[in-house]
Amino acid sequence: MLRAPAESKYAEELDYLESIDQGHKPFSWRLSPRMVRIFVLGSERSDGLDREIPQKWFGDRSFVERSIVTLASDRGLLLIGDPGTGKSWLAELLAAAICRNSTMVVQGTAGTTEDHIKYSWNVSMVIAKGQSRESMIPSPIMTAMEKGVIGRFEELTRSTSDVQDALISILSEKYVSIPELGEGEDNIVFAQPGFSIIATANSRDRGVNDLSSALKRRFNFVRIPVVTNKKSEAEIVRFRTTELLRRHQIDLDVPPTLLDILLQSFADLRAGAASATSDDQKLESALSTAEQIGVLEDAILHSQFFGDSTLRAATLASSLVGSLARRTPEDLAILNKYWHGVVEPRSKKDGGEWPEFLEGGRQAIATLS
Repeated sequence: MLRAPAESKYAEELDYLESIDQGHKPFSWRLSPRMVRIFVLGSERSDGLDREIPQKWFGDRSFVERSIVTLASDRGLLLIGDPGTGKSWLAELLAAAICRNSTMVVQGTAGTTEDHIKYSWNVSMVIAKGQSRESMIPSPIMTAMEKGVIGRFEELTRSTSDVQDALISILSEKYVSIPELGEGEDNIVFAQPGFSIIATANSRDRGVNDLSSALKRRFNFVRIPVVTNKKSEAEIVRFRTTELLRRHQIDLDVPPTLLDILLQSFADLRAGAASATSDDQKLESALSTAEQIGVLEDAILHSQFFGDSTLRAATLASSLVGSLARRTPEDLAILNKYWHGVVEPRSKKDGGEWPEFLEGGRQAIATLS
């Protein structure tokens, strides 16, 4: 698989945690809430485990605990935050730990319809045999209801109000009616114990399709903030980059000095965006941790395929400029100002890799201009 789901990737860890788990498990959960937290946040010495469980999501412990508690109730969980804050990754890890299935996913878009969260029909079977449960195609959410597992809804605010309204009855009544089947036991699908929904919403999409008050009441909100602590952000970037290198089968070390330059550059650009007085003075990029990982991956692959397999500051600068310059000329003007006003003085003062980073960025900006 190009990308294995969390329950497959960490199957051995989940098997171990399940084998030693003596805690109370809500509904049909595979792990107790305590073990779910350990799986997501990693083990500590006080947990008394025979082996170490590495941390997979980096963020405040209270966010994870509140998410787990919500899923143990009868309310849905809505993870909301800026792009690249790890909302989808946290949702996947929680679903993998709770029910060993994180693939019951609906992706919210402007084209998502009510059928995507309820059911549709196999037209050829309907023509041949009529409407029946066999000719019905259940959505991932309906399948999650029938199996008593976690269903996921990505980018909830990207979907239309009709789709959002269809979720209200599912979250409230915990069943889906199928009026096409007429009277009988087969015309209603009831949710089994353990069913819940984890939805994600991008805070930058506010105003696209705002959630109704009725739908908001059926979710517990957990706001995931942008990671601003350099140590935590470095751990996230290092963790995700190691996974990407393993996927590409590349053996390459990321020098700590270059990781520091990447983190500092994003911190500087975020500070500039925070002080900007108009959108034209801000980069279109969200400057998220996920985008840092993308910049670093791009630089590593370029070094591997078109360099000497050594990550250099100039390559990192070129990847940063290429990834963040999305609007012409606005973004290029912002980056050019940053390079002259911040990177150039810092390269003279601090030396090290900064002069090469300065020159690489200048060349990249000149090429795109």
